Amino acid sequence: MAVKKSELYGSIWKSCDELRGSMDASQYKDYVLTLLFVKYVSDRYSGPSSILEVPKGGSFADLVALKNKVDIGDKTNKVIAKLAKANGLEDVIITKDVDFNNEDKLGKGADLVERLTNLIAIFDDPRLNFSNNVADGDDLLGDAYEYLMRHFATESGKSKGQFYTPSEVSRIMAKAIGAGGATSARQTIYDPTCGSGSLLLKAHAEAKAGSGFDLAVYGQEKDNATAVLARMNMILHNCPTAEIAPADSTMSHPAFKDERNASQLKTFDFVVANPPFSSKNWSTGVKPLNDEYKRFEYGVPPAKNGDYAFLLHILASLKATGKGAVILPHGVLFRGGSEGEIRKEIINRGFIKAIVGLPANLFYGTGIPAVIVVLDKEGAAARTGIFMIDASKGFTKDGPKNRLRDRDIHKIVETLTQGFEIDGYSRLVPVSEIVDPKNDYNLNLPRYIDSSTPEDIQDLSAHLFGGIPNRDIEELGAYWNVAPHLRESLFEPFSRDGYSLLRVSPDDVLTTIYADSQYQNFIAEAEANFRAWLSDFTSEFGALEKGSKPKQVIEELGESLLQKSTSLPLLDPYGIYQVLMSYWTAVLQDDAFLVAAVGWLEAAELHSVSAKGEEFDFRVGKTKFRSDLLPARVLIDECFPEIRDSLATTEADVAFQESELEAVVEEHAGDGGLIDEDLAGTSKADKKLRAARIAEIASNSEFADELEVLNRCTGIVEKLELAKHQVKTTDATLTTSLLTKYKNLDEAEVKRLALIKWVSALSTAIESDRSRVSQLLADRISLLGNRYDEVLETLSGKSSGLQQSVNAYLLSMGLES
Repeated sequence: MAVKKSELYGSIWKSCDELRGSMDASQYKDYVLTLLFVKYVSDRYSGPSSILEVPKGGSFADLVALKNKVDIGDKTNKVIAKLAKANGLEDVIITKDVDFNNEDKLGKGADLVERLTNLIAIFDDPRLNFSNNVADGDDLLGDAYEYLMRHFATESGKSKGQFYTPSEVSRIMAKAIGAGGATSARQTIYDPTCGSGSLLLKAHAEAKAGSGFDLAVYGQEKDNATAVLARMNMILHNCPTAEIAPADSTMSHPAFKDERNASQLKTFDFVVANPPFSSKNWSTGVKPLNDEYKRFEYGVPPAKNGDYAFLLHILASLKATGKGAVILPHGVLFRGGSEGEIRKEIINRGFIKAIVGLPANLFYGTGIPAVIVVLDKEGAAARTGIFMIDASKGFTKDGPKNRLRDRDIHKIVETLTQGFEIDGYSRLVPVSEIVDPKNDYNLNLPRYIDSSTPEDIQDLSAHLFGGIPNRDIEELGAYWNVAPHLRESLFEPFSRDGYSLLRVSPDDVLTTIYADSQYQNFIAEAEANFRAWLSDFTSEFGALEKGSKPKQVIEELGESLLQKSTSLPLLDPYGIYQVLMSYWTAVLQDDAFLVAAVGWLEAAELHSVSAKGEEFDFRVGKTKFRSDLLPARVLIDECFPEIRDSLATTEADVAFQESELEAVVEEHAGDGGLIDEDLAGTSKADKKLRAARIAEIASNSEFADELEVLNRCTGIVEKLELAKHQVKTTDATLTTSLLTKYKNLDEAEVKRLALIKWVSALSTAIESDRSRVSQLLADRISLLGNRYDEVLETLSGKSSGLQQSVNAYLLSMGLES
């Protein structure tokens, strides 16, 4: 059967656990990724016409045959060497850092054998057959690789996490340079500091998706181990012809030269880069004043800060119509000295098309905020402004780092590509304003975009004399535009000009909002809008079949949902879009690709669950079962609601009887109580003891109270046992019904139930998002009502009264205040 993405990722990440005790993340990633590479190549390129050759004795199957062998370490090295030699990949998967016979890293003797056996076994899973688990348009293994890289970067920490650029940022940069608009298969993409290659691959994928062209890819990376990762990454992402230069410094030894003139740099159509921030050794081996590649004609960067050095290298590597995007620290926007002079020259030449300010703590090599500087040589001479975006506040927390959400990415890309000017977020800033002496070529975003949150001003007069400032009420004008009468329902005029009073209690504000007919019309319109979109959703996802392209479907539906939501007042269209994309990531993606890979019926089949800790729906005896597409709760809710409700009722009865028994024990058992705790138990021994005690004291009035409690315990236990029996019987009936239903499902029924599952989840999430809009209004109005509810005179009176009470209390104690 096909494997779900989430399970694939979890299974591969589990392999890391096998090595964590012996080395840190920056080391064990190399072992894990090497095995992943061998497994992928063995599965994907085993055919006679494949780009890569899987030689005899050089496949993943040969590694599997080594499990539990005493020489597994040495033989693993030899298997990998055969695969490498057959494909000229010696420098990719054979490195000094990855020795599977290294006892210092992997343990000695039996420990090494066990560790490698377990590691290989994790990849030796029938579900991880990568030749069969790549649905059209979905790079399953490549995505898993990216998942691993993100986790490795997280665990490696600041000092060793620079090899990975978050995919969210990579997606923005690929869009920013317009790679999807590539016009020829001869166009090229370049990254001078490519790390593990994530930026290059995103740009390449964007170009292929948008234009169909398979653009040539070039990259250079100084660190040898990271360059190896990049080469592996290219192959894993089905981009085996990419040129990743042997490890060396881009600044001192640029790898790509003009074919006709080696003293000039090769130029490219698209450039993306995330160079090391403020590199202190960029100038090692470089003679800026006599640079043969003429990269420093606009100025020489500081010797101990290489930000502008890399920027100038990128400009020199762009064709006359080339477009680039580079990640740099905020300081490049405003630092003075030689950097200021370079910035002035670049601005005057119109090379900077846009600047995007990103949130802090996105990157693994640093926690400082960064910017994307978008470069465009085409039309530079006529450029009269720089488009600026301050997206620093749009993110979510993800462990120790911040992360851009789908909504943040979409908003940045749409704003940038469409040139939307949004108050407090984006603006096309005229060059004339930038070069004005008051700004003096300073590009610091806060100079041009005020993204600060408006201060919630306290009104001193209102605190003194009462009333809610009309100014605060008018700031909620978007709501009054939707429901003009609602303002009158909530507020009434006050005796002082410029102030109003709240007509209702703060606790009744939300009820008043929902009771307003105009607001009800707004909600109804929003619901109808969403239902119309759901019709498209049901049609598109209901049409999935083997070979479908779910990514294309969700992208189109996401865009249509965003467009429909944009027409509605009050609602945040990007927030609604995020609801869909969050559900896609959490559930829908796995489901849709299962259907695309194996069809509806197989995706819904029950299968046994054996792995420890793996989720399951229900069990029959000791066997656990689960359906990936149709969890049991979906069938229960739609097909067996009566059994479900009956089971819930009897389970509630069990809980009630247990609480009753606990109450008796708490009240009457223990030291000094009427009974021993054992006499209130439910075991056979307890019941036997209780029966014997009842018989012993039944005719003795002296123990009447104890007898009453014991009889009460007996009655509760009998009811509890009956309820538990009913639970067991009803649960057995439900299990039998489920097994029969799963066995007899046809494709139409599977499709119907899956759509109910998806639509129900989305509807609930969207309704929650809509409710938040109403709650925000209610919270604000309640806050204003409570804030100015008591004026100074009232508070002074209360204070005086409390002081008198304290004085009286002190006097009653014989003390003077």
